Order: sequence, then structure tokens, then C-alpha cells
Amino acid sequence: MKMLLTVEIPHEPFNSLVRSGKAGEIIGRILETIKPEAAYFTEQDGTRGGIFVIDVQTPSDVPAFAEPFFLNFQANCKFRILMSPEDLQKAGLEALGKKWA
Repeated sequence: MKMLLTVEIPHEPFNSLVRSGKAGEIIGRILETIKPEAAYFTEQDGTRGGIFVIDVQTPSDVPAFAEPFFLNFQANCKFRILMSPEDLQKAGLEALGKKWA
């Protein structure tokens, strides 16, 4: 199942990792491990952040995506299910609308 993983990275320990030259290497290892379909880095609520499209096969996969960010950066991770337009067409919105009208 495709999910959107958003990561909020606090200033510390990330600033210290940047100063020591380790931040880039750690990010590279994480990306090699989680193999996102897409990866973007941005600001989120005044801190560093990342947005990743990932493929989660089972709920038990979630820690493998989150723990590298938790353990290396003390980051916050949020997971959201993604639907393609085709997925939305399969959702049966018309029937749901009739049922709940």
C-alpha cells in the first residue's frame, strides 16, 4: 500500500550531525534502506523535514521506515495512506453516498 511518510527533524541532534559531517551519510543510508518512490526535503513548522512516498506491504513494516529517523535524528514521523485516481474510482463513492444520504 502506498503511504506518505512525513518526517519532522528537530534542530538537535541534526545540527551536530551536519557540523560533524555525518548528516549526509546517514540520510543516504536511510534512503537506501527505505527505498522511497519519491523523496523531497523541505521545511516543516520551522524545522527540517522530509516527504517520502513509500510502499508498505504490511503494518509490521512501519517500524522499519520510522526507526531510522527516530534513532538517528529524534524525528517525528507521520504516515498517511495514499490513493491514486484509480483507487478512488474503486471506492464506491456513489453507493456510499446513497447509503449515507
